[in-house]
Amino acid sequence: MFLTEGDIFHVFNRGNNKQPIFFKPENYDYFLKNLSRYLTPVCDILAWCLMPNHFHLLIQANQQSVPIIRDGSFERQQFSQGIKQLLSSYTKAVNKQEGRTGSLFQQKTKALLTEGGHAQTAFHYIHQNPMKAGLVKKMEDWSHSSFREYREMNKSENSICNIKLATELLDLNPARFYEDSYQVLNFNPVDFE
Repeated sequence: MFLTEGDIFHVFNRGNNKQPIFFKPENYDYFLKNLSRYLTPVCDILAWCLMPNHFHLLIQANQQSVPIIRDGSFERQQFSQGIKQLLSSYTKAVNKQEGRTGSLFQQKTKALLTEGGHAQTAFHYIHQNPMKAGLVKKMEDWSHSSFREYREMNKSENSICNIKLATELLDLNPARFYEDSYQVLNFNPVDFE
């Protein structure tokens, strides 16, 4: 994955063989804590959703995302290093918790460049994912996504998303957010189910 500053990317990965990556409710919280630790310093997170066997992020690459760093004999962008640290630290903790070994995630995290109106479509797709998967009847019932942050347009200290930036970049209308979010979308970049 190679990011360019200012562009918006749909970033996702899933468990090896579509296996679960979250085994207990506290695993979701631990993943988000590490997401804040390793990714918010190197990109602007616009949306996120954690599903039982995969995750979605919508990010904008910024000045901190793109510098190349050396990691042993490898060179990678700062954002890719952040993803590596996030997945590695989370895998170590879950492997210890579950008494397992080996990779938890598929080898390569994907980052799809979104252009034009596709960024807004990806934003809504990410929030609709739990409902479309049949995990909840309403998006607001899934506690492991940024939908609730946006529904309240709450910019609390605990917010992972840069809501102000997302509202500007994605042309989100706070007065119509809830209604717009429930529009039917025919967008499915990856079949995770």
